[in-house]
Amino acid sequence: MQSQDIKPNDPKDDQVVENVELNIWEALIPVVALILMLFYNVFFAFGDDALSGSNQFILLMGGAVAAIVGFFNKVKFDQMLEEVAVNIKSTAGAILILLMVGALAGTWLISGIIPTMIYYGLQILNPTIFLASCVIICAIISVATGSSWTTSATVGIALIGIANALGISVGMTAGAILSGAYFGDKISPLSDTTNLAPAMAGTDLFTHIRYMLYTTVPTLIITLIVFIIIGLNLETSGIADTHLILAAVKESINVSPWLFLVPIVVIFLIIKKTAPLIALLIGTLLGAIAALIFQPDIVSSIGGGTSLTFENGYKGIMNAITIDSAIPTENEALKELFSAGGMSGMLNTIWLILCAMVFGGIMDAIGALAAISKALLKLFHTTFGLFASTVFSCLALNLTASDQYLAIVVPGKMYAKAYRDKGLAPENLSRTLEDSGTVTSVLVPWNTCGAYHSGVLGVDTLHYAGYAVFNWLSPFMTLIFAAFRIKIRELKSPVKE
Repeated sequence: MQSQDIKPNDPKDDQVVENVELNIWEALIPVVALILMLFYNVFFAFGDDALSGSNQFILLMGGAVAAIVGFFNKVKFDQMLEEVAVNIKSTAGAILILLMVGALAGTWLISGIIPTMIYYGLQILNPTIFLASCVIICAIISVATGSSWTTSATVGIALIGIANALGISVGMTAGAILSGAYFGDKISPLSDTTNLAPAMAGTDLFTHIRYMLYTTVPTLIITLIVFIIIGLNLETSGIADTHLILAAVKESINVSPWLFLVPIVVIFLIIKKTAPLIALLIGTLLGAIAALIFQPDIVSSIGGGTSLTFENGYKGIMNAITIDSAIPTENEALKELFSAGGMSGMLNTIWLILCAMVFGGIMDAIGALAAISKALLKLFHTTFGLFASTVFSCLALNLTASDQYLAIVVPGKMYAKAYRDKGLAPENLSRTLEDSGTVTSVLVPWNTCGAYHSGVLGVDTLHYAGYAVFNWLSPFMTLIFAAFRIKIRELKSPVKE
């Protein structure tokens, strides 16, 4: 399978660990403990600052509770550490990509690429159509690239900047961006999850994609209608000052449409199946070259000089790539937009992913993930119950395993036979895995997907989750189709026990 989405691990490495000693109530103890600790930490103690470190420690505490449960159920500490090590190893690609996204954001800022996108975007996108346009633009890019992660890291960052300038809520904007981005992540044949779901269910890729369109297209249409209605009722503070912001952008940087060549090259590379890490590295280097050509004064200033020399040019580029950097401006509305954290700005997100993998690894090692899925499967006996059980399993694994792949792999392995026994075609399962596993991962702050998008867009997960209409509506849509038996394909010869 050729993977084009930027994700933390290889699904081939995912193994579901079963433990006959562990019952469902013991398996749920770490989950309940984690939810309670996170709830107090976020809503009573730290609020928006919870991701600065305290949530990370809470995930480790959740892992400790899981380990204690494991000890009482004959799971050795070395086994837990081994599974944690496998999980952390699987995030190596994601961590490198996060660092490279930080580097890319730095060079794209000082080169003027992001400010230029904002400059032209402000002239094209008015507040009424802005949110719906975000959905459509990101849907097109993600279908072409197969990557929600790349979509966020390129056009997503620019759209957040435009929203800030227009005075539109960044929570709303991030929700619209992710709604479009996950439409493509879900149906593009270049996406790894789109390939993984049918592989787990036992159907072929294009049958899976065609069958997914039944639930995915109505969900996207409803999402667009919601954002159009929101747009018609938006009251923004940025409209009157747009001409002032445009003048301030032009005063701060050399605006040039030639700068669009860099993001175009990056998107082209990903469409041509270049590894995302390589594409982002090339984008970072091209951004650095563009900065030296188009913004020499800014580069030299960041490097500590007054005119561009090799030494301060080198220092300016390296500072933009690695640490906080900013384009000088007198306009208050642009000061936040004209700053980037470089690779160091991604460290909190990386920290969160590592701690989430500790919790998920221990939960897998003690057999809790398998126990929870099996228990859900036993609860339901009707066809609708089977679909509902699959949805709840995917949601539970996104919450507990903190990994989108596991939310597809574990239920896929557990439920394939149950769907056959009910006389249901495997595309029913593959569609449900995508409708509930793929798209909801971004709604969980400690899931690798939630952590990534929150870090890249600079918007807390809890702020955008309610506006990610496509993402939370998709599981409901698949349940509605199941309840009314709309497009529920049956096997020609049902499998009997």
